[in-house]
Amino acid sequence: MKSTEHLDRIDFALLMVLQKNARLANNRLAELVGVAPSTCLERVRRLARLGVIKGYHCDVDPAALGVSLEAMIAVRLRRHSRDLVDSFRQYVAELAEVRSVFHVTGGDDFLVHVAVRDSDHLRDLALDSFTTRPEVDHIQTRLIFEYTPTWRLPVVEERLSAAVDA
Repeated sequence: MKSTEHLDRIDFALLMVLQKNARLANNRLAELVGVAPSTCLERVRRLARLGVIKGYHCDVDPAALGVSLEAMIAVRLRRHSRDLVDSFRQYVAELAEVRSVFHVTGGDDFLVHVAVRDSDHLRDLALDSFTTRPEVDHIQTRLIFEYTPTWRLPVVEERLSAAVDA
C-alpha cells in the first residue's frame, strides 16, 4: 500500500500503539484505542491484508548471542545497472551477519548494518564477503558504538493528531 488515504483515525491509533508494543492482547489494544475487541481484530487484520502492517518482530539482544560488535559497511559499486544492484542487494541480505541493507544515494550505493562476534570476524566478513565481489569497487567500515531503534514512524503520530483535530 503506497497511500494512507484509506486509513482513518482508528487505524492510525492502532498503528501508534502497535509500534510501541506489538504483543498487546487484542482486548487491551481495543481498550487503549477505544473500540470493541471485534472491531479491533478486524481492523488489525485489514491493516495486515493491505500491507500496512508488514510483520511482527522479536528484538533480540545481540550480546546474549555472543555478538559484541556492530558496524555499518558503506559499499560503492563499480558499475550501476538494475541487475547488478538487485543481485548485490539479494546477496548481501542473505549473509548471516547482516541486520539490514540500505540502498542509498550519494557517494556510496549501499549501507549494510552487520553484527559480528569481534573485530576479527568483522575483518573476515569484509574481506571474504565484500571485497571478493567483482561488482564492489570500494568499502568503508564504521563501528557502531550504540544502536537505539525507535520502532515508530513519525507520520503515524502526525496523521493521528491531524485526524483527532479534524
